[in-house]
Amino acid sequence: MRRDYSIYLFAALGSFLIAYIVVPITVIFIEQASDWGMFLRTLHDQYVVDAVKNSLLTATATAFIALFFGVPLGYVLARKDFPGKSIVQALVDIPIVIPHSVVGIMLLVTFSNSILDSYTGIIAAMLFVSAPFTINASRDGFLAVDEKLEAVARTLGASRWKAFALISFPMAFPSIASGAIMTWARAISEVGAILIVAYYPKTAQVLILEYFNNYGLRASRPIAVVMVSLSLGIFILLRWLVGRKNAGS
Repeated sequence: MRRDYSIYLFAALGSFLIAYIVVPITVIFIEQASDWGMFLRTLHDQYVVDAVKNSLLTATATAFIALFFGVPLGYVLARKDFPGKSIVQALVDIPIVIPHSVVGIMLLVTFSNSILDSYTGIIAAMLFVSAPFTINASRDGFLAVDEKLEAVARTLGASRWKAFALISFPMAFPSIASGAIMTWARAISEVGAILIVAYYPKTAQVLILEYFNNYGLRASRPIAVVMVSLSLGIFILLRWLVGRKNAGS
């Protein structure tokens, strides 16, 4: 029997992208390790600490808002056919393809001073670009749940809400959780729209650009290392918790 080497070829090709991701992350940590003094000064810079807190706070708030509104929408898209459904699904994906500087302009034109230079503005920008991840993941999660299970629960006297809460949502939860994680990750990485809508209060994403423009690479690199470390740590932890829940179920 002829041995099939295609899987090794695919693995080799895919390894290029893995290396492309890993190498810059590794290099920035190595470079920063040789400038430990600057890194320690950055950690004690209250301006940086406040900016990082702002990023974490607004990204987390964005993820919860996306869950509150996105999960119901995902359920409707999974369970109901209605006129214009394809248009709604297309609208959900539009924020992914619109340049984020354009997103900032649109939000500013629409909401004006009500979001300008505020936490509301930061969250508004983050939500616009990241909500599709929660909506699409929720829709796919509910599509994977056999609708007949809900029907059986309904015949046994459960309301639609009870069938959703006790059957559909728990079974779709892994997909929903993955979508929430991706929403959080996308929110905390947003820069373009935030720069236009809410330059203040300062987030770490904006501060990195400001330090780079004003003081150069050496001053901005430690903040980048802090953000990479926090993002990777939180992202891995959340993925591990979701995977552990899946294994337990």
